[in-house]
Amino acid sequence: MGKARASLRRHRSEILVSMLRLLTYLGLSLIFFALMSVHNEALRRPSRTLATTLLTWLAACIAMLHIYGGYDVGRKKSRPITSSMALGSLFTCLVTYLQLQIMNVNPNRNDRLVFFGPDFPLLLLCVVLQAVFIYGMVRFGNFLYFRLHLPRACLLILSDPADEASLSEKIGRYRLQWHVRDVALWTDPDLPARIEQAEVVFIAGVPDEARLTLYRICYDLRRDVVCKADLQDIMLSAAQPLIVDDAPFLEMDYHKMTLGQRIVKRLMDISISALVLILLSPLMGLIALAILLTDGRPVLFRQERVTLGGHRFVIRKFRTMRKGSAEHSVRAGDRRVTRLGRVLRRLRLDELPQFWNILIGDMTLVGPRPEMLSNVERYKTALPTFVYREKMKAGLTGYAQIEGRYNTSPEDKLMLDLMYIERFSLWTDVRLIFRTLTVFFKKDSTEPFTQDESKED
Repeated sequence: MGKARASLRRHRSEILVSMLRLLTYLGLSLIFFALMSVHNEALRRPSRTLATTLLTWLAACIAMLHIYGGYDVGRKKSRPITSSMALGSLFTCLVTYLQLQIMNVNPNRNDRLVFFGPDFPLLLLCVVLQAVFIYGMVRFGNFLYFRLHLPRACLLILSDPADEASLSEKIGRYRLQWHVRDVALWTDPDLPARIEQAEVVFIAGVPDEARLTLYRICYDLRRDVVCKADLQDIMLSAAQPLIVDDAPFLEMDYHKMTLGQRIVKRLMDISISALVLILLSPLMGLIALAILLTDGRPVLFRQERVTLGGHRFVIRKFRTMRKGSAEHSVRAGDRRVTRLGRVLRRLRLDELPQFWNILIGDMTLVGPRPEMLSNVERYKTALPTFVYREKMKAGLTGYAQIEGRYNTSPEDKLMLDLMYIERFSLWTDVRLIFRTLTVFFKKDSTEPFTQDESKED
């Protein structure tokens, strides 16, 4: 009976979330079209302008859903859902607004494209209202969902007891979704009974053969499984089904980029980095001047880093530490970081000069983050597979920068980078470039290492 009631509650909550999702997207659409129709009479009646604008809105909205995700209440925290949806809504509005202004270039309206016309203040109001609406709907949706759902009881199955504290802490960040009620080693003979008492089973570091056995037990008991990915999992996740005669195989292609993809990726690097350097040159000049006035020369910090195939290059960043400081490591409360440097680091503005590295071909926009030479040697000694990150050119952004933190462990950083490398596509690059903006809304994106840990500058 208890399981039946839980299943019914889950079904009802799924219906509730679907209804709230529909209301949210309808509300965002109504806000945009209500405000844009103030000076566009064609949007208030059936017309070609209305049809074209609606199609543009839908196409842009679907594209942003694929890039940023959607109304994922019950699965994510309110803050990341709100920031992602607000950014997606912003770009949807900008694209649709531009299309509408292009449609208004006609004998009855304008003889040229007017972007900053009477509709522009309404566009700004629309963006603000939509952000407030998204915030309210996400908070309300998560509130209702977690009122209906208690945290799910979790069993954490490990191979090393030393991993318990760190993994419990990570799961504890989502205390409304999960509650670690039990922890066991994979060698425990009572595992089937303990799995039956759990709702979700987390598996980490368990040997392959034992893990397959655990999968079967969880499958038979209808328990959800969350398994910490290792190298083999990530490699297989990119495998394509291949039928040889009548035998099923999985094909893993080592060469992830075709010649055409390499050309397009490089063209994207050149065009975007050149555009950023041109548009943000005044800001970069002000930052350079501020560093000169507050702490003198040098303005830039230069250091050797590792990229594709283990090759070395000199990375460029705005200097954020006091003169004479060894800028190879930063710890919590590090006094070597200047006041201006803290601001630059928090807003990621210290990384702007790296667009020059991208323009000249040292780096790419999306790829594994370039590590310091000392870190690379240390990581490779402790984690030999770390060398797999060098299958692609070092990048400015990627999964490790968007989903991780500065103090993400080398092993997890490797797994995040390999998720990108093994599943590379140009569409993934576009998604990650857009999603990089969400980093500015993460409180812990620049979380430093503790006194016992070091990080790249």
